[in-house]
Amino acid sequence: MPILSPRLSLIAALALLAACAHRPPAAPSLDALLARTQPTPLLLVGEQHDAPEHQALQRDLVQALAARNQLAAVVMEMAEAGRDTRGLARDASEAAVRTALGWDEQQGWPWPTYGPVVMAAVRAGVPVVGGNLPRSDMRAAMGDAALDRSVSAAVLERQREAIRSGHCDLLPASQLGPMARIQLARDRSMAQAATARLEPGRTVLLIAGNGHVRSDLGVPLHLPPGQAHRVVVARAGGASGAEPGATADAYWDTPALPERDHCAELRERFKR
Repeated sequence: MPILSPRLSLIAALALLAACAHRPPAAPSLDALLARTQPTPLLLVGEQHDAPEHQALQRDLVQALAARNQLAAVVMEMAEAGRDTRGLARDASEAAVRTALGWDEQQGWPWPTYGPVVMAAVRAGVPVVGGNLPRSDMRAAMGDAALDRSVSAAVLERQREAIRSGHCDLLPASQLGPMARIQLARDRSMAQAATARLEPGRTVLLIAGNGHVRSDLGVPLHLPPGQAHRVVVARAGGASGAEPGATADAYWDTPALPERDHCAELRERFKR
């Protein structure tokens, strides 16, 4: 084997370091993730909605916790509160499950993406419960000033800023408050749905977008005082996906997704 000159050895070493610097951190094993987050009565798992590795993690968590007889229920942002699969048998068809949950792909939740997560729970005899604010309640939430007082002034301002930046400054200022109230109502709805399913010695798994599980902004702020819980944040692209001020008990880092111009897409939608 040829021996590299000191100069070439240095170049090779620098190239290796550069490659490592751009490599996303490896996700922990499922066993390591469970060891870090169990036992807990409530496990909040966040996701980036367009990252398929995150839904794969959710399915694996459902199967692992169910196999240990530790899973009390799966609560999902992707279905409305008041809908659940409790009356269905383990061998229920996917059509029956979708009907029970009132699954609506027009709301941006494609069944091929989330169906494996839902069906893993149904096949294990674990109820799947809707947690999101029903669309019929949104107008009332927009006008409910009491929601502004459900969190601190700083949290309310962060919610409004998240709405503003998330919509690429395309929304009128007059809409920021009402839309922030909808987010607060959604977080409260998911918190209520999850705590209603708690069972001694078992875990309720809540699945929602990363913004909803943030300890400084989302569902944790609406849990009863002292309610024990753990938070897992799944991040596409590793630490670059972290939100300022957000903390979690564990992170699940996956490869970065292809670049998308979210604001250009949103501007096009607003034109239509």
